[in-house]
Amino acid sequence: MIPSTTTPPPPDDDSLPGVCALTFNANDPSGAGGLSADIMAIASMGVHALPVVTGAYARDTAEIVDHFPLDDEAVTEQARAALEDIAVQVFKVGFVGSPENVSAIAELASDYADVPLVLYMPNLGWWQEDRADLYQDACSELLLPLTTLLVGNHSTLSRWLLPDWEQERAPSARDIAMAANAQGVPYTLVTGIALPDQYVENTLATANTVICSSKIERFEAVFTGAGDTLSAALAALVASGTELSESVNEALNYLDNCLEGGFQPGMGQVLPDRLFWARDDGNEDDDESNETSSFEIAPNDTRH
Repeated sequence: MIPSTTTPPPPDDDSLPGVCALTFNANDPSGAGGLSADIMAIASMGVHALPVVTGAYARDTAEIVDHFPLDDEAVTEQARAALEDIAVQVFKVGFVGSPENVSAIAELASDYADVPLVLYMPNLGWWQEDRADLYQDACSELLLPLTTLLVGNHSTLSRWLLPDWEQERAPSARDIAMAANAQGVPYTLVTGIALPDQYVENTLATANTVICSSKIERFEAVFTGAGDTLSAALAALVASGTELSESVNEALNYLDNCLEGGFQPGMGQVLPDRLFWARDDGNEDDDESNETSSFEIAPNDTRH
């Protein structure tokens, strides 16, 4: 379980030492997203992160300039070395940079079919359109059939999974979940659904029903790194055995606190404070969850 306040969790004899989450993602030198976000969010849930480097961004806090994928054999060798030594309770897959890496990860995951897989699909608007299309096609064909939980922003998932949507209304979370389910995904978390009066909704759905949903108010700041933070925290909670709807609520609460304490280390966007719970601000009496806060994800970021 994650801390629901801004104080660090006390030692707990009932905790789950040794729970491990293996995450595939790119290195981000700005610390905004990528493996930096994954490691800090997973550790904040009390879970041990096993980071597999799939490539590297050239980016700052304002924009992504480029991405350099590793060779798929390098990705496979990293993961196999860890998996042959350490028991893993969840796979988290972020942006892995190439169809070849998607294929390599799918092959690995298929060898561990009992391990849940959380797939986060970022906004790829910064990338060349043809490369983004090939990447998403590979994810659709190879990873979605192995995915337990798909996480993504409403606009990103709509464009990817429902490209031929022709109705006047925007796709609902259930519409998106149905499209994902048609490719093998049982659960989909759709974030950032626009509502009137500066509110957004985050909804966990299946093809048949909405499991849980939260309506919350936007922050005015524009953040980078929110999607990786949320999906990594959620993957860690799944790894620890927390029930799915509770995991979603806990992960969203964690993200909300991260954004509440967001900071601007550079000249670009605001970063989530993923270690907010470690700050001693002397306000223990005010450590209530922010039920009316939310987040806005920048359109050129990798976390939708």
